[in-house]
Amino acid sequence: MTAHDPVPTRGFTGRARAADRDPRLPPGQYDARDTWPVLSAEVTPRLDAADWTFRVGGLVARPRTWTWTEAHALPPSGYAGDIHCVTSWSKFGVRFGGVSLDTFLAGAGGPLPAATHVVAYAHTGYTANLPLADVTGGRAWIVWEYDGRPLPPEHGGPARLIVPHLYFWKSVKWVAGLELLDHDEPGFWEQNGYHHRGDPWREERYAGD
Repeated sequence: MTAHDPVPTRGFTGRARAADRDPRLPPGQYDARDTWPVLSAEVTPRLDAADWTFRVGGLVARPRTWTWTEAHALPPSGYAGDIHCVTSWSKFGVRFGGVSLDTFLAGAGGPLPAATHVVAYAHTGYTANLPLADVTGGRAWIVWEYDGRPLPPEHGGPARLIVPHLYFWKSVKWVAGLELLDHDEPGFWEQNGYHHRGDPWREERYAGD
């Protein structure tokens, strides 16, 4: 297969032998190679960077909202590694640039002791729930660059959340904010039968997995 050949879907490739399987691939995944599939639950919005804001609220010491300019003034951070979609594709060696979510949480005074979960929400209204432990300690970012260029709208630009150790439906596109809670509150896909956490290495795709 050359770099220009179409990438087959899982259903046409058969099951790879364990000895041949790339150790970077979680169970049930395939290597998307040079493609980045576009999958959205909503119509892609055309949101200007000048109109973008990001808010951290709920169980934090000082709820706060950042503008595009204010967010870009924060210490930069980024992620280089792999991402995995619940629809079975994985993409290796991606590079995102933005700001660590820990920096935003610190700017809001930090989580209160009662906080255990977050709901991440988009400017479109889409939501996803996550344990607080999965978005702290250098495990999540708000990003606006991909491979050194502005993040395209179809992939969540001007800015999205990325939580790369979980299935990518948790990495909310067109992110508008986080609400810290003292309980788990299902988001859009979680209300429609998907797993509440979404660890790709445990194949936590659907409720009950």
